[in-house]
Amino acid sequence: MKEKGRKDNREDIRDRNKKREKIIETATKIFSKFGIKKSTMDEIAKKIRMGKSTIYHYFKSKEDIFLAVAKRESDILKKSLLEAIKNVDSPQEKFRAYAKTRMKYLKELRNYYATLTDEYLSMYSFTEEMRKDFRNFEFNILKSIFIEGNQKGVFDIKNPDIIAETIIIVFKGFEYQFITHETNLEVENNFDVLIEIFFNGIMKK
Repeated sequence: MKEKGRKDNREDIRDRNKKREKIIETATKIFSKFGIKKSTMDEIAKKIRMGKSTIYHYFKSKEDIFLAVAKRESDILKKSLLEAIKNVDSPQEKFRAYAKTRMKYLKELRNYYATLTDEYLSMYSFTEEMRKDFRNFEFNILKSIFIEGNQKGVFDIKNPDIIAETIIIVFKGFEYQFITHETNLEVENNFDVLIEIFFNGIMKK
C-alpha cells in the first residue's frame, strides 16, 4: 500500500513538472513576441489551452512566470558561454569565442536579455538579482581569460579587473544595437572590428 502511494506521488510530481514546463515554454514564445508588459495571463492560458486558475496553481503572477522564463534562458546562456571557451585553447580564442557566443544568443534569448536593461530593472525589481548574478559571472570569466593571457605572455594587461569592467560596458552598448536594429550585419561587422582593435591594443609586440 505504501509502495503504491509513493508511486502515485512520483507520478503526480512528474505531471506537475510537465505542466509547469509547458507553461514556461508557451510563455517564452509569448513574452518574446510581445514583451512582458503587453502579454497577459489570459493569453498564456488560451495558448496553452489551460484554465487561468490552473496556471495560478503553478505561478502566482505573470511576473513569476517571466522570472522562470528568464532564469531558464540565463542558464542556457551561461552553459553556452562556458562550452564556447572550453572548446578552444588560447586566451585570444577564448575571448573571441566568448564574445561571439554572447552576441549569437542575444536575440535568441530576448526574455533574459530584457532583464539586463535599465527599463526592466526599474519596472521589475525582481530582475535585479539576476542581473547582478550574470554581471559577476561575466566579470569572473573575462578576468580569468585576461589573467591567463598575461601568464602565457600573450597579453600585456596591467589591471585585468578594469579591462573586464570596460569590456562589459562595451558589450552592453552592442546589446542595445542588436536588439533595436532590424539587421545584425552592420553590428556584427563593427563587433569584429572591435575585437581586432582590442587584440592589437593588448597583444605583446
